Amino acid sequence: MDILLAAGLWLDASVWGDVAASWGPRAVPLTLPGQGDGASAATLDDQIQAVLSAVDRAGRCVVVGHSAACTLAWLAADARPELVAKVVLIGGFPGSGDQPYADFFEVVDGAMPFPGWHVFEGPDAADLDPDTRRRMAAAAIPVPEGVARGVVRYRDDRRFDVPVTVVCPEFSVAQAREWIDGGQVPELARAKHLELVDIDSGHWPMVTRPKELARLLEEIV
Repeated sequence: MDILLAAGLWLDASVWGDVAASWGPRAVPLTLPGQGDGASAATLDDQIQAVLSAVDRAGRCVVVGHSAACTLAWLAADARPELVAKVVLIGGFPGSGDQPYADFFEVVDGAMPFPGWHVFEGPDAADLDPDTRRRMAAAAIPVPEGVARGVVRYRDDRRFDVPVTVVCPEFSVAQAREWIDGGQVPELARAKHLELVDIDSGHWPMVTRPKELARLLEEIV
């Protein structure tokens, strides 16, 4: 069974390199339109279609989303509940329907650039050394406005039947449970098969803890 890997904002598919190397050919890092392919006019619908095309090619598969792309992974379950065997969410949660996908920071000249590390000081970036921070910032790809401000639309309640696991890096399992039970994550509050697991890392475990993340994904899948 293939494991499709969708990276979060400002990242291209190469961020999964060390994780994918542990998995071999079953791991399929996805190139999302507007994140590494030069498609500066890409939209959220383009990214959704890229994930769905990968699902259709793979057949029965697991879809992994990181950070903002947790919503992409959940949208895949919404659109292909018969093909997505499990969803794994790393460092994030599915956005709510009828809301912008990732309208978090200022858009400049049609794209949302990486805002700088000061925004992520604390648990998010605590395990990133200065060299890694410089490298990631230099490689960061501005997110097209059509992606960041695209509106999330869910259509099929069968997504709630798809098993989903949340990997908790910079936040704890207890915090995640509190947020879900408190109504802050309405999509997961309705999930029928929900698992929460911990990983000792900041927000980017595929960068700072790739071997540990690969082993954890093996256990989850």
